[in-house]
Formats: sequence, C-alpha cells, structure tokens
Amino acid sequence: MDENGATPNVEDSELHSQLPVSGLYESWFLDYASYVILERAVPAIEDGLKPVQRRILHALNEMDDGRFNKVANVIGSTMQYHPHGDASINDAIVNLGQKELLFDTQGNWGDLRTGDRAAAARYIEVRLSRFSKEIVFNSDTTEWQLSYDGRKREPVTLPVKFPLLLSLGVEGIAVGLSTKILPHNFCELIEASVDILQGKEVVIYPDFLTGGHIDVSNYGDGHRSGKVRVRAKIEEEDKKMLVIRDIPFGTTTSSLIDSIIKANDGGKIKIKKVVDNTAADVEIQVHLAPGVSPDITIDALYAFTECEVSISPNACVIIEDKPHFVGVTDILRYNTQQTVHLLKRELEIRRLALLEKILYGSLEKIFIENRIYRDIEECETFEDVIRTIDKGLEPFKPQFYREITDEDIVELTEIRIKRISKYDGYKADELMKKWQDELAETEDNLANITRFAIDFFKDLLKKYGKGRERRTEIRAFNQISANVVAANNQKLYVNRAEGFIGYGLKKDEYVMDCSDIDDVIIFRSDGKCLVTKVQDKVFVGKDIIYCAVFLKNDERKVYNLTYIDGKTGVSYIKRFQVTAVTRDREYDLTQGTPKSKITYFTSNENGEAEIITVSLTAQSKAKVKQFDFNFADLLIKNRSAMGNILTKYTVRKIVMKQAGRSTLGGVDMWFDPIIGRLNRDERGEYLGNFGSTDSILVIYKEGSYELTNFDLTNHYVSNEVLLVKKFDPKLPITALYYDGGQKHYFIKRFTIETSSLDKKFLFISDAKNSKLILASADKRPRFEVVHAKNEKRDQLHEEFVVEDLVDVRGWKAMGYKLSIDKYKEIRWLESLAVLVEDELVIDIPDLHHETEEGDSEATENKEIQESESGESEINQEETEPENTKDKDAQDDSKPKKESKKGTDPKSQLGLFE
Repeated sequence: MDENGATPNVEDSELHSQLPVSGLYESWFLDYASYVILERAVPAIEDGLKPVQRRILHALNEMDDGRFNKVANVIGSTMQYHPHGDASINDAIVNLGQKELLFDTQGNWGDLRTGDRAAAARYIEVRLSRFSKEIVFNSDTTEWQLSYDGRKREPVTLPVKFPLLLSLGVEGIAVGLSTKILPHNFCELIEASVDILQGKEVVIYPDFLTGGHIDVSNYGDGHRSGKVRVRAKIEEEDKKMLVIRDIPFGTTTSSLIDSIIKANDGGKIKIKKVVDNTAADVEIQVHLAPGVSPDITIDALYAFTECEVSISPNACVIIEDKPHFVGVTDILRYNTQQTVHLLKRELEIRRLALLEKILYGSLEKIFIENRIYRDIEECETFEDVIRTIDKGLEPFKPQFYREITDEDIVELTEIRIKRISKYDGYKADELMKKWQDELAETEDNLANITRFAIDFFKDLLKKYGKGRERRTEIRAFNQISANVVAANNQKLYVNRAEGFIGYGLKKDEYVMDCSDIDDVIIFRSDGKCLVTKVQDKVFVGKDIIYCAVFLKNDERKVYNLTYIDGKTGVSYIKRFQVTAVTRDREYDLTQGTPKSKITYFTSNENGEAEIITVSLTAQSKAKVKQFDFNFADLLIKNRSAMGNILTKYTVRKIVMKQAGRSTLGGVDMWFDPIIGRLNRDERGEYLGNFGSTDSILVIYKEGSYELTNFDLTNHYVSNEVLLVKKFDPKLPITALYYDGGQKHYFIKRFTIETSSLDKKFLFISDAKNSKLILASADKRPRFEVVHAKNEKRDQLHEEFVVEDLVDVRGWKAMGYKLSIDKYKEIRWLESLAVLVEDELVIDIPDLHHETEEGDSEATENKEIQESESGESEINQEETEPENTKDKDAQDDSKPKKESKKGTDPKSQLGLFE
C-alpha cells in the first residue's frame, strides 16, 4: 500500500522497471556537458567572467564598505550564489587577486613566479579596487536573475565597460572543449579600443606579469591554430655564470630549475650548480662547468629546458548561450562596441533622470509661484484636491516633455508649508539652469557617443595606465626585435641620383644602421618630404638630399632649410620639425610651385642652429653680394610653414660658416640600474640635465672608466657597472682599490683628463687580482672599514675622511696606501657638507643671454630684404599664420628623443651652386 493506503498498480510498477536505457546516456551527457560549458569553465563574452568569478565580484560589491574583508567571509557570501564547494571559490579569488587589477589585496597572496601558494582564506583580506568599481558595476544597466535557490538575485552578466577578458586572460577545461585566452597589456587594449572607434585596424599581442620575451610571429590572433613562444630573460654575468632575470609565462622558478637539472642529468647541458636567489625580483644563477661556452649554454637552455615554452591559444567564449571560437581582435571589437552601448544606456538613464528633475522643478515652481496651493483650501476630498491642482496646471502642460500624472500631483501635495514660505525663486532658477546645462551636455554626448566613448577610454588610460606598461618584450627569436625594442639587424643604403633606398642596396652609399621594421624619412631637392617603411629596395624619388631613420614625435630634431620659390625666384629660409606624418604621403616644404628647389639643408639632432653665408650672383643689383645669417634668429615652425624671406635676389651659393649650438633646453636623464639603461621617465637615479656637449661617466667594477654620450640606446650591464654619473671635468673621482701586485689597498682622488668617448681607461693597477672596491663622485666622501674580529686592533670600526688622506692627482697616480690587511666590510658613509671658502657666491643673471634674447625679439619685426645700400634687415613675421612655440626661448622644452640607431649624420647637404 502507498502512504495514502491505496494498493499500487502492478502493471505501472512493471512499466517503470522496464524503461529502455537507449537515449538516456546521450540526453544526460549533453545536459552535463552543456552545464559544465556554460556554468563552470568558459567565460561569457559580455563581461569576460566565468560564473564563479562573476558571483565573487557580485558578493564583494554587496559587502563593500571601503574596508578589507577576510577572504573566508567573501567565500561564505559567494556560496549564497554559487552552488559548489568553498575550495573552488577560494582558488578563483586568489587567481583574480594575483592578477593585480580588480582587487586590492592584503596579506600573503602567494607568488605567480615562484609557485608559492597563498595563505589560508582566514589570514588574507580583499576588497574591490577603484578600477573595478568604476568599470564593472552599475545596477541600472545590469540584467538580473534569481540565484540557484531563489532567495537572492544575481547578475546574468556584469556591465563591464572594458575588455576585461583580454586583460585578465582565462583558461578552462570543459566537456568536449577547452579555452585558453592569454592576458594582454592594459594600456595597449585601451589604445586599441580607441583605434577601433576611430575606424583603424588593430593588432594586439599578449603581455605577461612574469615579463620575459615573446615571439608573436605565429600568434594568429589567438585562434586555435596560433602559437607563441615565450623565453626567459638570460644575462651573461661573466664567463662562468648566467643569470635568469625573467621566467616564461606559465612556469615557476621551481619548475624551471627542475627542468635545468633534468637537462644537465641528461647530458644536454653542462653546469656546476643552480642557485635560486629570487626575492623581490627573479634571480636564478646558473654556474657553468669549466671550459663551457656561455653562448652555447644559453642556446641549450632555450632548447632543452623551460627557459623557452610554446603556448597555443584557443579563444573560446560563450555568445548567446553557445560556445564560439573567435579571435582576440573579434573579442576586442565586441567589448568595445558593448562599452559604447553601456555608456549610451547610462547617458539615456542620466538624461531621463535630468528630465524628471526639470519637470518636477518646473511643477514645484508653478505650484508655488502661481499660488495654486491656495485653490485647494476649500476642497473637501483628496480627489477634489487632485482635480483642482490639475486644473491649475492645465495652461502650463504643453511645455512639459510628458503628461502630468496623478502621482506627480500627489508629490506636490506633500510639499511642506515651511518650504513654500521659504521658497527662493532665484535659487530655483539657478538649479534649473544647472540641470538644463547638464541635460544639454548629456544630449550632446548621446549625439556624439563615439567621441564620448573615446574620451572615456582615454580617461581610463590616464587614471589607471601608470605602472601597467608592457612587461613582456616583443621580439623575434632570430634577434629581430619588434616595436620600440627593434634591433639594428639591417643597414640602410641610398642611391641619391636614382632615388632608391633600402637595406638591399649593398653597393650604394651607406647611411646608418636600422631594423627592417623602421620608418625612413626622405628629403628631395625638389622640396618634397615623405616617410616610408624601410624595405629591401624602394623608389622614393630622384635627387635625394637626405634620408635617415624616422622617429615619431621627436621634438628635439630640427631641420634648417633654405629654398628658392620656382614662381617668384625669391629665396626663403625656415626651421621646422617633422614629428608626425602619414606614411607614404608626400609633403611639400616649399610653396608647391613648379621648379622650386632646396638650396641648403641640415638635420640637427638637438636643435642646433648654424650660421650660413649667402652669396648672390655677380649680376645681382644688390650692393652687398654676400651676407651672413644665423638660423638661431628664426622661430621653429611646422613643416608647412612658408618661411621668412631670405633675399629677393638670385643666390649663387649658400655655405655653412659656423656650426651652432642647440637652441633647445637640456635633457633630464635618469639611470635605471636594474636594466642598465638611461631613460627620461624618472626611473632610477637622476643624473642631471644634459646639453649637446655633455657626456656620461661610467666607472666599471674592473677598475676602468669610460665616457659615453647620453643616447638612450646605451646599455650599461648592471653587474659590470659600479657608478654612472653625469661627467664633470672639475669633479674629482674617489676610488678605493686593491693592488694585486703590491698586495695593498690604496685610495686615490683624480680628475678625468681624457676626452675620448666610448674608450675605457684603466685607473687601478693592471696587476693580477687587482680590483676596485669603492668609487664615488662626491666632493667630500667618507668611508668606514669594518675589520675582522681576529685582527689585533683597538677598534673594529674605523672612519676616514678622504680629503685628509690624499690630494687630487692625475688618473694614473697610484694613490695613498691604506693600512688595511683583512677586513669584513668597507662602505661609504654620508659625505661631508661642501664648503665654500673665502668666496662670495652671488647669482648674476646671464646678461649676455638676455641681450641675445632681446636682440632676437627686437629683430622680430624686421624683414630680410636687400635695400639700395645692400644692408640686410630681418623679418620674423611668417607669410602665413601658424600656431607654433618659440623653441629658441624655452630652456625647459621637452627633452630630445635620442636615436636608437646610432649616429645620424648632421647633414647630407651643405652646399648648392
């Protein structure tokens, strides 16, 4: 009998026990596979999140009060929405936290590089970052659904206004398929989104928090057929040791070391030992076996260990509840357009809210100023009150954007008498005007939604882009670098007469080193200028007068030029810059008239302005047929400027009389000791402001010094360099070294007496085992010697003032012998204050400079023309108006971008006859 007391039907029980199993497995398996794909492993394209990640973010937003929350509490809150165990939620939180974008974290969250796990959930804390609050959440634009148990509501997808999926990357294994989307650079994604909105083609490549090098030649837009190769960054410490600084994505220091040991055990490489010194930065020391070549070992590490890994992307996302295989560019385009859609919805909501504010403000103003509230004093019922107020509003209804409802009138009846008595019409009008201005701005943004979206992306980049620059260097593993880090793997040649340039013209004139992805700028004698991509051989027009590698936005490079106008025969003179151009488009530097011709041209890396001598023809009517002109008297304009009139008479020749100095300000330089490079981005130690004649002093640990230029391409190997400073010939250098021949320690002070660049000079003993201990460029340095405990000395710590021990001598002097035998440590102390003895220091203005500026300003309104007496007059007024900057009068102008290609010839044209 059943629970109701009825006897069960025997035929029905037999029928249930004999159900066919055919089709049940297929149905159940598809249901299970669909569930895993949609609810576990594959992210949605809308917000780039898996369900567990989405629920974590929603739970954190519900909990958010600005303070950190224990991860254990976050897990508990998330389980209200996620019907699975706490372990998967904890792993997902840690994974998101280690990506340093959506969360602010506190505590031990583990390390992606070493593979160390995070501490237990009860010990670590988390909260939403400012970035995630701005771009992930908006309840007004979120589509909601009930949670699994119906008690809560959760988002179907979050309204993310950013390509979050491509920034974070994702990896998941479902039933029958998997997904693997590599992380991309934050700043590059925003820039690419802006390019998409501007109608440009975009290409994006992965970027990893672990750094290293990546070869993207076979990336294939992230499709299943694509592949990237990622390498560790390996440096040659010396002939006996290699140092690994960055590791490939997907590996850890432990797994990499294990692979090196395995390769050594297999006889594929020969090493003595591997030491892991990883702390704040990765540092794995590989000590080589005697007689082993470091270069061959580096190749072997890439070939046989995890120092190089191959990663196959597989971009699979959920679109309309189905998995789709797409490219990363398609994902970026979708996310960009979705951002535009979400911004439009937010603006529409804002517009509606403002319309409602304006409507109610207008109703309140009419209700009070027209004293409609007095008409309801004799009304007996609330319905009569509503009808009376509605009747009073009737003449004003046409001005409203919608009909007035009973609910609107009810709100008017709720206005307090106190508020009516204190109503200020002027303030109300001001508030209405503010709302109307905001409404006009909102409607303008709606009408120009693409412009608004571009500004939104640019604002994101400005607020959150700092510190998120590319960490993984894009390179081709055949030593051909990409983008900014391009290697000089080619040589640029030119055939001036025939008009060809390229790296395949081996028999023609050599110009400079370049890479095969560089752009080249070309100037022709007919006054045309163009920029083209370097190729094996390309025709750019005959009679080339100058060509070089083009650096975009180089505001330090200035071109000085004179030309003859083909129509009038008048000679013009100009200084200009070429900072940005459209590739393969010709720009006219003259007035565009036929037979115009350049008569003088120089390219100046640091804005130098020379003095030229202009010689007129013998048949000229001018009394003075030769005069000088200083380019420094000209303002720096843009390339399209017509220029100033140099002379109206026929010119026989123009030659340089005297090389000039830069009219631009100096360059502020910093030295980053970690990567061993100079920079202008305020990273590392500030070296000073550099003029065109300044140089860098480098002191090496081997006991030699070298003077170099301040080109940004200079590389000072960090483990070889002891000191990098701006060179001052009057500043004494202090060096403490060990003489291996005499077996004594010496200290010396000397000034640099050589001037040759890029040549090393040994300033300590060349005896075997000699070594440099300390070096300083301070004026009054002090040092301390910590003696070993086994030495019989009254004091284990001795302090010395260098100037009391030794005077300044030549760089070849041996120095003062120190009574040091065995020591534990020698270190610099804080230097003494610099004294000015018997000297009155007064800041005197540079009168000569001011006079030159005054002269320059005084001559602005003169005109260069030949009078009957043959005297030259100067005119600085351009024939056409332009928005330009006086680069000559600004000492703090933007620093020059140094060419990474080597020395660019100052001029390839100096004389025309």
